[in-house]
Amino acid sequence: MAPARPRLLLVGSGDFASQELREALRERFEVEVVSPEDALVTLRTGEHDAVLAQSSAFHALERGEAAAQTNAIFNAIGEAVCLCEGEGKVSWFNSAFDALDEHTRQRAIDLCTRRLAGEDHGPPRRQRFADAAGARWYEAIITDIENAPAWVGAGRDASRAKPPRFVIAALRDVTDVQRTQLKIDTLDRAGQELVRLETDTVRKMHVHDRLEFLRGKIVQLAHDLLQFDHFVVWLVDPETNRLEQVISAGLSEEVKSIRLLALRENNGISGYVAATGRSYICHDAAKDPRYIQGLDAPGSSLTVPLFINDKVVGVFNVESDAIGAFTEDDRHFAEIFGRHVALALHMLNLLVVERVATNVTASELMQDELSEPLNDLEIEAEWLREQGAVADPKVGEHIERMLKDIESIKRRIRDVARGPRSILGVERELEHERTDPLLHGRCVLVADDEPDIRNLIRDVLRNRGANPIICATGAEAIDELERITSQSPGSSGSVDIALVISDIKMPDRNGYEVFSEARKRLPDVPVILMTGFGYDPHHSIVRASQEGLQCVLFKPFQVERLLSEIHKALGEDEQPSD
Repeated sequence: MAPARPRLLLVGSGDFASQELREALRERFEVEVVSPEDALVTLRTGEHDAVLAQSSAFHALERGEAAAQTNAIFNAIGEAVCLCEGEGKVSWFNSAFDALDEHTRQRAIDLCTRRLAGEDHGPPRRQRFADAAGARWYEAIITDIENAPAWVGAGRDASRAKPPRFVIAALRDVTDVQRTQLKIDTLDRAGQELVRLETDTVRKMHVHDRLEFLRGKIVQLAHDLLQFDHFVVWLVDPETNRLEQVISAGLSEEVKSIRLLALRENNGISGYVAATGRSYICHDAAKDPRYIQGLDAPGSSLTVPLFINDKVVGVFNVESDAIGAFTEDDRHFAEIFGRHVALALHMLNLLVVERVATNVTASELMQDELSEPLNDLEIEAEWLREQGAVADPKVGEHIERMLKDIESIKRRIRDVARGPRSILGVERELEHERTDPLLHGRCVLVADDEPDIRNLIRDVLRNRGANPIICATGAEAIDELERITSQSPGSSGSVDIALVISDIKMPDRNGYEVFSEARKRLPDVPVILMTGFGYDPHHSIVRASQEGLQCVLFKPFQVERLLSEIHKALGEDEQPSD
């Protein structure tokens, strides 16, 4: 067998690769002819023993090598790149561009075409768009690679810039960035909804109705936007440093009874966050020493501070029964949401303060404006009494009635001006003893740190035949409930509480705590809470209303309203007529 001939690669074209040359070479070699552009690819097979090339082919080889290196670079960077010329003809693209869907590729080509046609002048343009399914987002950067300096210095007359011959488009996958931005934008819009409390509907609400209205929005947004189903909002009481639970969803009764302070240690994660102002992700509640059990099956939690003017006013705590349920993105979104929640709650308090100030100012103004004409009427009535009482006894009776009515008007104006420190209509109620069968002999516990209020209620209850137990503080009321329930029924000194009436804002233990203690020790005993002008600093009304509160009275209230609510609480729709 004849030995195999060496393999020769002939690189060239035209006369150099003529038939005569190839025939001559085939006597000694196995000849393969390729163009200079295809030579590098063929050489990489390693199947040839020798190469014969014309000199001009080496320039093409150099260009081909550079192109191969460029292709390798563009395929390695990860971004999709294409080169367009003329009227949008794609001259070159890398593998990442080829892997895109047809819709996305065409969007990039269209942007290049506009640039090539001179419709889009100036610096490189950035534009975001989604793929055909809307699942991925891309940012396209369109850049001239020839005549690039044409727009530089063109200023306001950029329309005269010469269109480029070539345009390159680089596409970057920004799906995660876009989703984050869209969620932030959605949260911002949701936050604006939270603080829209100025509509006519909301203005007609008492503060507890407004807070319940806000609670509904927060629960819905937390579920729809953040997929949070178990959470609680705590506010810091600036006087006691306690965390007061305001809004909750999906948490157990045990969580509602937890007592926490805004301290770094021994007060759970919420206390730590309130004290430090730093958000906290608990990835595994069973292994975190700061975690105080909330869910029946603790998994993980996320807690972020609520800020107003760089001051921590509370915390927003979210829990999940799954371990590792919360990410850094969740932390970021919860912090944004928390800022809106804090602002909405702050606005509620401002509305309450405004209402209190407006009522006090209006009452004082009314008292000042009416005092002078009432004094004049009193002087005139005195003069008439001196002039006409002797001549006609009936005139004297009418004058005495006028003087009595004038004094009554003055007294009522004073009561209204005193605002939440008074109860209206008590004088008329106490003019005659009014035995009330529903109240006669029954014990009613009354707690209010304002002496006039608790004494007025005491007098009204006694006038109706009840036996009031009066407490000057919330702590005193709680101690009294503990003392009463610890006694054996029928023992000496034992009493049966029929009703509890408590103010909300007290310096030690607030109205919600009195309500909660009464519910725990005397679950069948109704509770009525009172508050001045709807002021509810610890948001006790909403919390208690969710747990069976009988009613709320907003000071100053009419004594008839108090008696009506007492009768409803004790089992009658209305109080008996006198």
